[in-house]
Amino acid sequence: MVAISHPHFSTANRFAKIDATNREICLYKLGKILASLTEIENASKTVSYRSPSERGKLTWEEEAMNSSITTLLMTAAILAAMPAHAEDKPLIGLVSIAATEANNVRYINGAKKAAEELGYDVSVVDAAGSADQANAAIQNFAQRGAFAIVDLVFPASSIGAGLDAAKQANIPVVTWGGGLGLSVAATNGSGAPIAEPVIKKMIDDMGGKGELLALTYRTGEVCRNRETLMDKMLESHADIKVTKNEVRIPGYFEDGAQYANAWLASHPPGDEKLAIWGCWDDPAIGAIGSLRSQARDDVMVYGVNGNAQAIENIKNGHMTATAWEDSYTEGYNMVKLLADIKKAGADWKPQAVEVPAVLITRDTVEDFLKQHPDAVQ
Repeated sequence: MVAISHPHFSTANRFAKIDATNREICLYKLGKILASLTEIENASKTVSYRSPSERGKLTWEEEAMNSSITTLLMTAAILAAMPAHAEDKPLIGLVSIAATEANNVRYINGAKKAAEELGYDVSVVDAAGSADQANAAIQNFAQRGAFAIVDLVFPASSIGAGLDAAKQANIPVVTWGGGLGLSVAATNGSGAPIAEPVIKKMIDDMGGKGELLALTYRTGEVCRNRETLMDKMLESHADIKVTKNEVRIPGYFEDGAQYANAWLASHPPGDEKLAIWGCWDDPAIGAIGSLRSQARDDVMVYGVNGNAQAIENIKNGHMTATAWEDSYTEGYNMVKLLADIKKAGADWKPQAVEVPAVLITRDTVEDFLKQHPDAVQ
């Protein structure tokens, strides 16, 4: 809060205190008032009649008006000079596909930590799986003059309107799992590289044959890339029969459980290898609920991202493997990179700044937790 003094500076704190975050609004309104008073004053000088003896003198109304104008001018000068505190901090806008999902939360926390160290403000919008909402959020951040915008998971191809708005405002946009393309400056958390080790393990565990339920999600770039990679890796394993079901956001836990129930009904226990794969952990965790309720311990379960629930399920024997994505570090590193992107301007070359994944299995989970105890917190 900043106190505004009397325009003649004879008495301090005559004006109400003004929250610095409303500084620009105050300046705008003061400008409007000043313009109106100036018009009135000019009109008054034009139409007022004065006798020869009165010419050169100001009426009391004019003196009051001049005093008001002086007050407004000095107040505006003080407002313009005072520190704006939070409003003057660079704003980083984060647009998340699912802001309460565990991996998104870790990324956001990493981004916030880096922002705190650099003196940035962070605003998070949960687009709840909607590309339309994501575009609207990016456009809003562009209108607010954000320092930079981070897209979490939405593919660059689905946020074209938002990217255009940011480009017009000279605001860089980076993505987490959204890939490069259009005007995106940088990306990390790309889906395929993180999923590769767990897909390979799944194929090895199945011995190249059996039945697989794949829980997919095609609105997000990450899952689309992971599904594409899985398809490619399965091309040489024609004896693995795949059933695909796409989950929703929100609703992925419930969908995972529902699709698993239907699939299990047509895949009773037997000699055949059975597996469930989620393009990220949560749909697979939903499927685990169905497996446990039916006492089915004959089905292997695989996820990607390595969230705390998945790691606990591996420890408890309910999940076979996941690939841990260090999304906290990804968020931290990306925000740290923003200053370089801004400084380079048009000379910046789009790039991927990936953080390698770690495969977690029942054999390695204890050692993993010794090295990364925060992964389950």
